[in-house]
Amino acid sequence: MVWDPLRKKNVTLTPEEDVRQWFIVQLHELMGVPFHMMMSEVPLAIGGKKLRADIVIYGRGTSPVAVVECKRPDVTIDNTVLDQAVVYNMVLNVRYIFITNGKSTFVCRRDTVDGRPRYSFIAGLPDYRDMTSGG
Repeated sequence: MVWDPLRKKNVTLTPEEDVRQWFIVQLHELMGVPFHMMMSEVPLAIGGKKLRADIVIYGRGTSPVAVVECKRPDVTIDNTVLDQAVVYNMVLNVRYIFITNGKSTFVCRRDTVDGRPRYSFIAGLPDYRDMTSGG
């Protein structure tokens, strides 16, 4: 078992949960995301399907600003993982998508080009202030 500071309870420590808990700390310590502005295992409904986003980061006014998809360390981070997070974003409509397996982490930013969303990988981890200010 491991303590999840977002759900405020002990949860089973699976390999994916280990990555999720590690990334929660990274979000807080490296990017300055307050614990109270994150939620884990966020339920989403897409086309009648019930899904769960691993982590959602919120800005002021409780608007979501980023979604995180976590995978076990032995899962390769590829377009399938990114596609899964993009599907979640159809509901959340966030600007930032993080995908990680604990060994590799990628960050995508959604911009609008010619009226259409375009995702591009960015270098480094954005600061929480930048994520919430549209930077």
